[in-house]
Amino acid sequence: MNAPATNAIDWNAVRADFPLLAREVNGKPLVYLDSANTSQKPAAVIETVDDFFRRHNANVSRAVHTLGSEATEAYEGARRTLAAFLGVRSDELVLCSGTTFAINLVAYSWALPRLKPGDAILLSRMEHHANIVPWQLVAQRTGATIKVAELHQDGTLDLDALHAAMTPEVKLLGITHVSNVLGTINPIAAICREARKRGIVTVVDGSQAAPHMPLDIPSLGCDFYAITGHKMCGPTGTGALWARREHLEAMPPFLGGGEMIKEVRFDGTVFNDPPHRFEAGTPNIAGHIGLGAAVDFLSSLGMQDIAAREHALLTHATEQLLKIDGLRIIGTAPEKAAVISFLVDGAHAHDLATLLDLEGVAVRSGHHCAHPLMQFYGVPATCRASFAFYNTHDEVDAFVAALRKVRRLLG
Repeated sequence: MNAPATNAIDWNAVRADFPLLAREVNGKPLVYLDSANTSQKPAAVIETVDDFFRRHNANVSRAVHTLGSEATEAYEGARRTLAAFLGVRSDELVLCSGTTFAINLVAYSWALPRLKPGDAILLSRMEHHANIVPWQLVAQRTGATIKVAELHQDGTLDLDALHAAMTPEVKLLGITHVSNVLGTINPIAAICREARKRGIVTVVDGSQAAPHMPLDIPSLGCDFYAITGHKMCGPTGTGALWARREHLEAMPPFLGGGEMIKEVRFDGTVFNDPPHRFEAGTPNIAGHIGLGAAVDFLSSLGMQDIAAREHALLTHATEQLLKIDGLRIIGTAPEKAAVISFLVDGAHAHDLATLLDLEGVAVRSGHHCAHPLMQFYGVPATCRASFAFYNTHDEVDAFVAALRKVRRLLG
C-alpha cells in the first residue's frame, strides 16, 4: 500500500517499546516476521493488563462497589476508544474474541434465520477459513448454496467475475479486506457499492486491515466489519464486530446468559439492547482494556505513518527476495499490505521455516487457513513473511541473508 508518511518517527525508539523483540532465538537476534499471525505487544499494553489485575480486577456491569465501577468504566472506555479508531458509534460495536467469533455471530444471528433454499452466499477464493466454514454450516442448515468468485494469477480479485456472480439469488457476500496470504488489498468500498445496488448484505473480514491502514468503516459501505485485536498489538481473545444499527436491532442473540438480558422469567426473557445483547457472560475484560491501550498506541503513531513504514519494508524485502534464484513470490497485486508468501524450488515450506528458525528468523509455513487458495495456486503450502512497523530494514537484510544460507544448505 503506497502511503506517504506525514511525521518523522524514530522507529528504533518505537521498536524498543516491544520487550520481546530484544530476545534471542537459537543464539541469534530474533527477527520476528509473523505479525500476520499475531503481532507483538508494546510495553503500554502489557502494563495496562498488569495494572488491571493488580489494582482494578472486578467483573463488569455487576457491582456498584468501587472496583466494579472502575472495571466497567475501563472496559466501556476501551469500546469507545476502539469505536473512534474505526470511525463508528460505540453502540454499534460488539466486543468479542475476534473475527472468527464475529463472523459466526453474523452467520447464526443474521443469516441462519433469513436464508432459505434457493438463496446463495458469495465468497472469494482468497478467504480465510473463518470466512468460509461458518457459511458452509449455515448453507447446510438452510439449503442455501455457496458461490465462489475467482482470482487472477497475481492475486487480485477478478472484479468482473465477482460482479457477474452477484446474481439475484445471492443474499450475502463474505469478503476479506486484506488477504492474509497474498497481502492483496481489495477495493472494499467499490465492491460494497456494487453489492448494495443488488441488495446483497456484505460481511468484511478486516483482521489484516485494521492493524495496517487507516480505517473509516462507514465510508466502506459494508453491513458488517470484523476485526481481531491480537493482530493489532492487543491481547489474544479480543476483537469486535461492527454492524449497522438496524441489523443489530433485528438480530436475535447468538448466546444466552448473563449481561445480555434485561429481565428473565420462566415464561420468557427480555433481551438487552445492542451491543450488550450479543455479549453473554463475563467478557475478556483485561484483554479488551489492553486492546484499548493498543489502539491508543497505534493512534499515537498514526495509521498513515504505519502504512508508509510497512510499505517501505515490503518494497525493500520484495526487491531483495527477487534476487534469490529459484524463489517465487505468491501474490503480486499492485496494492499490497506488507505480506510476502513465497516458495523456493526444491524446498518444502516447512523445511524452509524450520531452518530459518535456526537462524533466529520467525516466518510462518503452511496453508495459512486458506486451503482453497493453496488449491488455486497448486501448492500444498507456502512460507509467509509478514512485516509490522516495528521491523527494520536491517531485519529484512538478515532475513534475506538467512534465506540465502538455507538455500545453499538445501542445495
